[in-house]
Amino acid sequence: MKKLLQSKKRGSAIPLAIVVVLILLAMGTGLLRMGLNSRIFSTRSASDIAARCAADAGLTKALFEMNEKLQVRFWDGSTLPQAIDANLPNFDAVFSYSVTGDVASGYTISSVGTAGQAQRTVYATLELEGLFEHAILTKEYLILKSGTTVDGYNSLDPLDTDIDVDIGTQSTLDSSIILNSGIIVEGDVIVGIGGDPNTVIKDLGATTGYQYSALEEDPLALITPPTLPDWGADITVTGEIVTIGPADSGQYGNLILAKGTTLGVLEISGDVVLYLTGNIDLGESCELVIKENSSLTVYIDGDIHCRVGSSVNNENPPEDPMKFQLYGTSETTQFFDIKAKTTWSAVIYAPNADVDLYANGDFYGSVVADSFEFKAGGNYHYDKALKEVEIDDEGVRFVVNRWHE
Repeated sequence: MKKLLQSKKRGSAIPLAIVVVLILLAMGTGLLRMGLNSRIFSTRSASDIAARCAADAGLTKALFEMNEKLQVRFWDGSTLPQAIDANLPNFDAVFSYSVTGDVASGYTISSVGTAGQAQRTVYATLELEGLFEHAILTKEYLILKSGTTVDGYNSLDPLDTDIDVDIGTQSTLDSSIILNSGIIVEGDVIVGIGGDPNTVIKDLGATTGYQYSALEEDPLALITPPTLPDWGADITVTGEIVTIGPADSGQYGNLILAKGTTLGVLEISGDVVLYLTGNIDLGESCELVIKENSSLTVYIDGDIHCRVGSSVNNENPPEDPMKFQLYGTSETTQFFDIKAKTTWSAVIYAPNADVDLYANGDFYGSVVADSFEFKAGGNYHYDKALKEVEIDDEGVRFVVNRWHE
């Protein structure tokens, strides 16, 4: 009897072992399936991420090539950037992109990224952005005289009076922006990426909108002067009035106005474009005058010196600052000492220039410089119309307006 009971006890362990094995087998199979599914999911996710990165890379490349096309003086939209299965270095993915559209309707980029079996597509609509998106933008310091008001207007729409402007610097150093007492900025004040507005802006009693650090940095690329006839000489006016017109457009050395028995005065009549490889030097009480219904565009490698009583003036209505365009083209530091006897309008783009501006009236326009000090007796008015640019305008670039996947 005892032996029989013992044999029954030993035999009952076999089914129990089988049950345990089956349970372990089921658990192992589940774990293997879970691992396999996780592996498949991670592979798919990695492929999706790679495909998306490739698509974004294609979009970036297409945008770059569109801006490279803008470097040609006159836009040619007959052929637009495209690529098929372009490889990314050290990356197991390819991208294809195409650009469609025209100047009138705008341009759209379509970019497809492929990695393994995964494929992602992104789209972007482009818009043009010009050099004068800000009322004032500097790379270093920005100083405004006490009591100055910085506001905006729209020369294309006089009824548009609710305009916010912004001024700023790309610097993050302490006191890069000095706002003296009584200054009013009808808009925002921006400092460089990661900068602390509380230290970058030295506010001595100004009234402004928001003060904050930028999220991205304007490129501030140098402008390349156009190809013009090289006259191989200076423009020199001594003790007389000289008028130049469109036929005199070209490349010169210096522009020098000097006193003789009378003052030296240079008048601009018509649309004139000058590329000066040297300096502008206005002698005591001499004047550079832009006549009514005329315009002057100056590309300059050197400096601008306005002596005591001298002046750059224009007879154009102040609502159109594009009548006088001044571009600093040197890779090294330039110094612009500019004076005006009356209300003055202009746009100044000189990313390597220290610009000091004096006027006995208001200023209308926009300034982009390395550093800028406004020493005028009037106020500063930014023209919102400067944001309305065309494909062949100086310094325009394509930027992404809208993006979607």
